[in-house]
Amino acid sequence: MIRRKFIKGISFLGAGSIWPHTSATSLNTSIRSDREYWISMLLKIAEPVLTTLSDDVIKQQMPVEAVQGTTEERKKVTYLEAIGRTLAGLAPWLELGPDGTTEGKLREKFIKLSISSIHNSVSPGTSSFMNFTEGAQPLVDAAFLAHALLRAPKQLWSNLDKETQTHLIAALKSTRIIKPYFSNWLLFTAIIEAALLKFHKDYDAVRIDYAIQQHEQWYKGDGVYGDGPDFHYDYYNSYVIQPMLLDIVKTINQETGGMRDLVDRFTVRAKRYAAIQERLISPEGTFPPVGRSIAYRCGAFQLLAQMALQKQLPEVLLPSQVRSALTAVIRRTMEASNTFDKNGWLTIGLCGHQPGVGEGYISTGSLYLCTVAFLPLGLPTEDVFWSGPAIDWTSKKAFSGAEFPIDKALTYSN
Repeated sequence: MIRRKFIKGISFLGAGSIWPHTSATSLNTSIRSDREYWISMLLKIAEPVLTTLSDDVIKQQMPVEAVQGTTEERKKVTYLEAIGRTLAGLAPWLELGPDGTTEGKLREKFIKLSISSIHNSVSPGTSSFMNFTEGAQPLVDAAFLAHALLRAPKQLWSNLDKETQTHLIAALKSTRIIKPYFSNWLLFTAIIEAALLKFHKDYDAVRIDYAIQQHEQWYKGDGVYGDGPDFHYDYYNSYVIQPMLLDIVKTINQETGGMRDLVDRFTVRAKRYAAIQERLISPEGTFPPVGRSIAYRCGAFQLLAQMALQKQLPEVLLPSQVRSALTAVIRRTMEASNTFDKNGWLTIGLCGHQPGVGEGYISTGSLYLCTVAFLPLGLPTEDVFWSGPAIDWTSKKAFSGAEFPIDKALTYSN
């Protein structure tokens, strides 16, 4: 089956430059090449989801890879996973908006694709109309969609027509019938309510307060939260907990003036966890394959990426150092053979196609959480994250015999 190519002249089946005809003089630094590589890879990931959904054929064309015996059940939820998670990572880049540059024109095309995709996801009567209420999983991916809206309010919300906005608000509200598990899932309810506050002014403050207070109780120290009452050695502090906590309290503060103290407190903790994350990246761009959901690949570093996007990295980390580290992880996890199938869809795996790492709640749509590693694309080209020289990250320095800063834990109440 051959899919339609929406962007003519751009190959999404390779990880090369998305500007194949750009002159060498206009690309005279490796720094620009890093950004081009990130954009090329992100759009390679996102393109199948957004083109099929904007064409209203995602349910006919998207494969559903899942644990044997779960495929039919996963078909009820995997399409919402795909759009919610794709947009969660793509949103900051889209929020830069269109302009006359090659990159700006690409953004314009993908903004249009995203708007059409949201319309088809939430509008009754479309072939792609999504399930927001059946089972528990829709709560998760409605939350990622809400997070995307908070990350791109101008391009993803304001560009929607009024009818689609109404349908989208109704879809988000409909998830209130789903009871979250006593874990990071509380944040899914909370970030949906934060989005309802921002875009609709009608929200349930109790759901937000409860999620925040529970995570305060679950804080273990040194920048790490438990996933529920117990500590789990996995990447959920980055997949969900810290990114959502930060953006929930920031939204509340922006919209109501409250929770200023929590913004500061959660930021201190997030800076510490970002420092830990950067040290987990080996000289080769690998990281420990511990815990569940490792099929989200480079998405394990969402928190580090978000702190770079929000210009809140810890002082020990230079922005271009983080760029170098994240580039290594993206290359390592996304370029392995068979990461994409013959039609460009992601396959289950951490480094290539490894179906065995797919838990029962993992299917094709789940895999698109890898996009959240690309959040710093929301920084403009001239930002120091992109314009600064390539710098070795901590582990690469350490294991090459170079000097590197010793690690320091948080030693106070935060």
